[in-house]
Amino acid sequence: MRTRVKICGITRFEDALAAAQAGADAIGLVFYDASPRFIGVEQARAIIRILPPFIAAVGLFVDAPTEQVRQVLTAMKLDLLQFHGKETPAQCRSYGLPYIKAIQMRKDVDIRAQTELYHDAAALLLDSYVADLHGGTGETFDWGRIPRERNKPLILAGGLTPENVAEAVAQVRPYAVDVSGGVEKSKGIKDADKIAAFINHVRGAY
Repeated sequence: MRTRVKICGITRFEDALAAAQAGADAIGLVFYDASPRFIGVEQARAIIRILPPFIAAVGLFVDAPTEQVRQVLTAMKLDLLQFHGKETPAQCRSYGLPYIKAIQMRKDVDIRAQTELYHDAAALLLDSYVADLHGGTGETFDWGRIPRERNKPLILAGGLTPENVAEAVAQVRPYAVDVSGGVEKSKGIKDADKIAAFINHVRGAY
């Protein structure tokens, strides 16, 4: 089974198209205003409109008020929701869309327990833990901590780049990889060549 690729933190039309043209399976739109990759509703809606078919649009939220999430969902069609805060399973499922729950890889985290807790999640996303950051850390974690036996798709994130993603895929065999800063010129501004190289290395990892 091939490893899928999500390019997160898209803020510009040209970056969305570069991701699609390079073969990305999904793009991520960050609706968390503390992030340097935050995108407003109007710009996000406009980007979704120019996406080619079969590219999933994922909305990322961090402990967002229910009204904010519903406002976004009213304004545009998202395929998946991605939650990076302390959202409960009930909160995650309350919007009626498939969801991904991000798990920060603290030293004491129990992935199996998190899988049971978020049993109806479409996937779990494993990300590096850095205090006060919710994704976009630019740091990897020990991939050896990820269990080999899984009953839910796992998405690998945290410090991935074109230089290390092939090794990550070969070692972890994740359902998907998620990258943001590793394919950027600057925060929120993607590099089309890095996106293409990243996806090529994922494809060649097997």
